[in-house]
Amino acid sequence: MKEEKSFCDPETGECTPSELGEFKAKPELNTDNEIIYVGDPMCSWCWGISNHLKTLKSEYPQFKFSIVVGGLRPGGGEAWGDEMKKFLKHHWEEVTKRSGQPFGYSLFDKESFNYDTEPPCRAVVASRKWMGENELQFFESVSRKFYVDNEDPNESEFYRSICQEFNIPFEQFKQIFESDETKYSTHQEFQLNRQWGVKGYPTVLFKSGNQLFQINHGYTEFEQMQFVIEKILSEEVKL
Repeated sequence: MKEEKSFCDPETGECTPSELGEFKAKPELNTDNEIIYVGDPMCSWCWGISNHLKTLKSEYPQFKFSIVVGGLRPGGGEAWGDEMKKFLKHHWEEVTKRSGQPFGYSLFDKESFNYDTEPPCRAVVASRKWMGENELQFFESVSRKFYVDNEDPNESEFYRSICQEFNIPFEQFKQIFESDETKYSTHQEFQLNRQWGVKGYPTVLFKSGNQLFQINHGYTEFEQMQFVIEKILSEEVKL
């Protein structure tokens, strides 16, 4: 049983992921300009930054917007007791203060809960067959159902209403969600963002050619992310 639980910092607005095993082959980057959001649907600061990400995506339609799922706590394992509940409740209140995002608190009435973030990350990966570049909407709906409705994303039935929301055939989604191929692809993304040197979520990157630029580190409002992107673009023009 893991003892570590202080994986989110109210000062930096960042959630720090757990360690993984050895990395596999380093994937090649393509050469198109792209905004890459690295996050986890069960990262509270990722829920906090959600509205700013939607604005960022809408303000830069000329760039591809993609998600690399983070893997905050794949497998979970933290003890579910009064101490953990108190920690999370206080932390969620901090996210609300800073971002205005709502939270429900009925989760803390559960006698047991495993804070395993792999299944919701895998659901985002599975959704791409239907969502394409709109996967941010699916990601947000997963976060909302967990953080506001406090339902358990470890259970496949959790995703039925979300699939209905986006006209995704649930039985087909479930088959892809539960497949070994999707589990493998999800873990590859966990490894990839760590290879890139991402230390916490949410993180937004801007890819230009084979270069990756960090746009934010932790909770950041749209205007600041825009400022960094515009600075990168202006430097490219000078070159």
